[in-house]
Amino acid sequence: MKKKFDLKKFYINIIIIGLLLYAIFVLISQQSKLNNYSESQQYYSELIDDAKKKQDTLNKRKDNVNSEEYIEQVARDRLDMFLPNERVYIDIGQ
Repeated sequence: MKKKFDLKKFYINIIIIGLLLYAIFVLISQQSKLNNYSESQQYYSELIDDAKKKQDTLNKRKDNVNSEEYIEQVARDRLDMFLPNERVYIDIGQ
């Protein structure tokens, strides 16, 4: 007996193969998106860490702004002010 070619089973197999190929394509594209999101997350985590370090530095500076040592340092460095009766040596070699 010769088997008759079943057209219905053929179409069902084609549909199943098509769905499997589509599922594989979707999984691969989603994996690449997940990798991109992971890299973005790492980048933004580094930015957050840098911002936290800068914030800590600024908070420390804010705490020291009213101290006498900081005021003296700013007066010496930026305003070229010195204490009375203090000898100042200027290096003319520069």
